[in-house]
Amino acid sequence: MSIFQRLFGKPDRGTAPLLYDAVVKRARQPHWYVEGAVPDTVDGRFDMIAAVMSFVLLRLEGEPAATLPSTQLAEVFIEDMDGQLREWGVGDIIVGKRIGKMMGMIGGRLGAYRTALESGDLKPALVRNVYRGNAPAPEALAHVEAKLMALHHCLVSTPVTTLLDGELPE
Repeated sequence: MSIFQRLFGKPDRGTAPLLYDAVVKRARQPHWYVEGAVPDTVDGRFDMIAAVMSFVLLRLEGEPAATLPSTQLAEVFIEDMDGQLREWGVGDIIVGKRIGKMMGMIGGRLGAYRTALESGDLKPALVRNVYRGNAPAPEALAHVEAKLMALHHCLVSTPVTTLLDGELPE
């Protein structure tokens, strides 16, 4: 990378943009919004991206080789959210505050999902973080829980190197 690119270009985020794209693709799958009754709104889409990304970050946690890529993944998320907010016409002063709030939400979700995985019951964390306190029908909640648990099990059995290559297995 040239000095010019380092000073004026986007920073090198390694393969994190590829992994982030895979996270967003997974979070935008129609089943979340149809069978899972996640609201297909800006907030609902954010909540699903945050959920899928949280599970990926939890998988990378504690892996020495994943320390920098985890940070880079969070940075790509911030860049994407910053761009989205600006596209919606949010001004510079407000963007920083909203990004800070979003990062706090991600941090809270990481803790909530970590605890939920330890207990084996994602439902309370999903109602609070995906449905924002408004529980859907039991079958919709069960659908989202089952799909996120399947993602968790898939991630646990996936080598970290696969994720670091920017791949999110099905």
